[in-house]
Amino acid sequence: MDWLHNLLFLLTISIFLGLGQPRNPKGKRKGPGRPGTLAPGPHQVPLDLVSQAKPYARMEEYERNLGEMVAQLRNSSEPARKKCEVNLQLWLSNKRSLSPWGYSINHDPSRIPADLPEARCLCLGCVNPFTMQEDRSMVSVPVFSQVPVRRRLCPLPPRTGPCRQRAVMETIAVGCTCIF
Repeated sequence: MDWLHNLLFLLTISIFLGLGQPRNPKGKRKGPGRPGTLAPGPHQVPLDLVSQAKPYARMEEYERNLGEMVAQLRNSSEPARKKCEVNLQLWLSNKRSLSPWGYSINHDPSRIPADLPEARCLCLGCVNPFTMQEDRSMVSVPVFSQVPVRRRLCPLPPRTGPCRQRAVMETIAVGCTCIF
């Protein structure tokens, strides 16, 4: 279904947005890299400068896509499956996985967007690919990713004043995997 494509698109965007953060792990030297590597210049525009050129253009599209995914989840004619089974007839990777998952809506009124699609594992164990039955010698666990959201920061009573917004990264489950 189209909402899975949207989720994958959003995850790609969130990973891409995270790449703009400067990192300097211990033991790594600052300064020019190895010979032959690109030096910083106009061909390498940092992500934060790109987002400053067109503020919120990417975030608005991202939030719109999230809203469409949540609407598709709410309007889905497919019953909310809670059964641990693999369906090889479906193209959707979350139903073909050996650790299948479904989606629920994570609601937080102080967050923008207030609703996020979040994965939940359908099996305690994993589906054995030979028997297609759940095998509890392995465990299905959620896979987490950080996604950009905005938090509403409002003054607590008795104080008054306008609410502010702050961009933060929030960790949500985006799928499930099988571990021993």
